[in-house]
Amino acid sequence: MAKTIVVTGASSGFGKGVAQRLAEQGHNLVLAARRGELLEELAREIGHAIAVPTDVANPDEVHYLGERAKAEYGRIDVWINDAGVGTIGRFTDLPLRDQISVVETNLIGALNGTYVAMQQFVEHGEGTLINVASVAGKVAMPYFAVYGGTKSAILSMSASIRRELELNGQDNIHVCVVNPWATDTSFFEHGSNYTRHSLRMPMIDDPEIVVDAIVGLIDDPKDEVDVGVKSKGTALGSHLAPGLTEAASAKLIHHTLMEEAPLAGVTSGSVNEPVAAGTEVEGHTRERIAEEDRRKES
Repeated sequence: MAKTIVVTGASSGFGKGVAQRLAEQGHNLVLAARRGELLEELAREIGHAIAVPTDVANPDEVHYLGERAKAEYGRIDVWINDAGVGTIGRFTDLPLRDQISVVETNLIGALNGTYVAMQQFVEHGEGTLINVASVAGKVAMPYFAVYGGTKSAILSMSASIRRELELNGQDNIHVCVVNPWATDTSFFEHGSNYTRHSLRMPMIDDPEIVVDAIVGLIDDPKDEVDVGVKSKGTALGSHLAPGLTEAASAKLIHHTLMEEAPLAGVTSGSVNEPVAAGTEVEGHTRERIAEEDRRKES
């Protein structure tokens, strides 16, 4: 049976991949992101969809997004909070404006979407909320301080709401969280970069495994999914030996990002304003890293 599904961050990355997959399954989609032209193009491509340009940090725009979904399809069955940005670098090197923008998009955006969705779900007595967090919300990672902080907050907020639902017997409302590892989307191309190095992470995952995880939660909701071997292993390590896992992860990230990566200029990316680049599900980050390494060796 076709469901009505709101997807934020749908102009690229996980959001676009999820929208394409769900359209193939015949669901009705409400696509949200700041880049309206890309949303319109995607809606025409996949069918069963409307495009609603939205800055998730703006509560009025997110409220309108929910109203448009109801007006078009009658109700909302699933809401996916996928919109997110990152600012990477030493904490004291990062402009405060960029750090605040990350909080506004990642955390306030998730809060706005969660609030609108939960109002709908409580009214109808059922629904599924899917929040995209990160393994960086479970294990402290250097140079990702504010990004990781927003993802930790999303994990905590989601768990708290889930407990409220249990205590009030609202068993048909589900709150799910997806925790990816670093993934080959446009995240690194869009990121605010003050490392003075080309952005990279060790052992970057394919975005399709995250798309699979998000789509799978629609018919089989789970409280939390750590996506991929590296995310699962890091999460387990943080539970069994938190200090050792955090220290090992920190050294690996520092080496990869601040020692191994070639020099690059600073940029605020798409943190404060959307950019034209980075429009596909895959960001081709692994190809770029491989080319950088070939040039370094030659």
